[in-house]
Amino acid sequence: MNVPPQFSRIAILVERDALSHWIMALAKALESRIGAEIGVVVSDLDGGSNEPAFGTLLSLETLVLRRGRACWSDRITPDCLGKYRQRAIGNADLIIDLTAAGIASPSIPILRPSFQDRLGETGLAGLLLLGITPEIVVERIDPGEDAPRELAHGVASLEAANGIGGGMEAVWSRLLLMFSAVLSGQGMVSPMRETLQQPARAVRRRDLVRYSAKMLATTAARAAYRLCFHGPHWRIGWRITDAANDVWSRRDLAGATWNVLRDPVDHFYADPFPFIRDSRRFIFFEALDHRTQKGIIACTAFGEDGKPGPVIPIIEEPWHLSYPFVFEAEGAIWMIPESSLSGQITLYRAADFPLRWERHATLIDNVEAADATIVSHGGKLWMFAVTREDIGGYSDTLAIWMADRLAGPWRPHGGNPVLIHDRMARPAGNMLHRGGALLRPVQDCRNGYGAGLGLARITRLDEEHFEQVVETWLKPGPGWPGRKLHTLNRFGDLEVIDGGVFRPKWERAARFIDRIYDPVRHGADRPGLNAPQTVRA
Repeated sequence: MNVPPQFSRIAILVERDALSHWIMALAKALESRIGAEIGVVVSDLDGGSNEPAFGTLLSLETLVLRRGRACWSDRITPDCLGKYRQRAIGNADLIIDLTAAGIASPSIPILRPSFQDRLGETGLAGLLLLGITPEIVVERIDPGEDAPRELAHGVASLEAANGIGGGMEAVWSRLLLMFSAVLSGQGMVSPMRETLQQPARAVRRRDLVRYSAKMLATTAARAAYRLCFHGPHWRIGWRITDAANDVWSRRDLAGATWNVLRDPVDHFYADPFPFIRDSRRFIFFEALDHRTQKGIIACTAFGEDGKPGPVIPIIEEPWHLSYPFVFEAEGAIWMIPESSLSGQITLYRAADFPLRWERHATLIDNVEAADATIVSHGGKLWMFAVTREDIGGYSDTLAIWMADRLAGPWRPHGGNPVLIHDRMARPAGNMLHRGGALLRPVQDCRNGYGAGLGLARITRLDEEHFEQVVETWLKPGPGWPGRKLHTLNRFGDLEVIDGGVFRPKWERAARFIDRIYDPVRHGADRPGLNAPQTVRA
């Protein structure tokens, strides 16, 4: 445990010009989760921000990017703090210091977050303005101690962030998880860390002006793009190859040529999972209709000619589905599709493989979880998924559960969340045992969702610990051209991948772009998404 749950009165120290809805969210969350008495002390010291220019920028973002939607970066006055407002530190037994200057000589313990070694909202906003995704570090400073003690660290995903205000909100949401973990004495067990050595100069007023102009231009360009292109548009690649020449062995995307699964212009295909039954190859995947932005689970069976056949819908729910993690266990074939909008991790059983599936059990309830992936290791079943609590990105917070059998009960890992990192957390496909090691593909979302893949080796996994080392980073390139990359799987000799491409909304233009983007063989010119039809397994 990092910090015993011994603090009953916590004071949050913040500058007046950095007072925002984030402070209220933090106070309410700590009061609820830790059970401590929370007070917010507002300092009149200058936080070092370029106010009122920074405030004007945040207001412009609210108007242009968020269209009036609330954000944790929205400013409040001290009167809005209500019962949490406190005039002085008083009898607090812990201070959470959010100021840019920092308390120099503490008389009581302090928790202090830093962002790439910078303090306060000013430090965080300055890094975001310079295009830097900062590492978050929470340190404890005790009276009389020479050096602070690091308790937690992580990197928030900015994939869903709108502007600087949205970026601050995403970072703060993960900082809140770190505070909760260290104050409750649970969570954040992993010592994994990626050294970030990005130099950052001080932010100048002209940086704010330049950013504002770029934001307006980018917003207009994105609006024009959406008129002409489907975005994002994902496509699936497949190839037949042995284990000695697959991506895990080669550590690159070259080798046997990838074939592209043909898709309709108004749908994309993503998250492929291969499966082989009775020597027959299948691929299960997400099929998303660009018009509704809702995904279903579909499949294609390979014919006697060795090519994929028609694409057939197999599972549709009122909510979005993706990432059809399919596997065989306990004498049956199962699937766990990503269904975070349902608030559950749900297990489906194949009633008539591959076409008919039925809901079998709810493995985890009351959770916003994505890309659940199960592996057997050390005599137990382990389930990995990324989780979210309404705010922030979808790809940076890794949770693990364990069970003795598939139906559960599933117990949370003692370190949850075991990892907060935008490049190392989100599952990207099946885990596999190879050469005595447990290997795990992970999504790299540093420069946007699905920017690349990492190939990780899990070095420790038990009820209280999790450690992994990412050994290889992969990006689209000559072997698999395009813009993005976020799923890698194999079953037997069938290896699959996916990636993003530009996709015009017009058929002829789309097919022309396909040929420019893809100097690889396309799959058979079979129909796209069809009404259900018979596929013999």
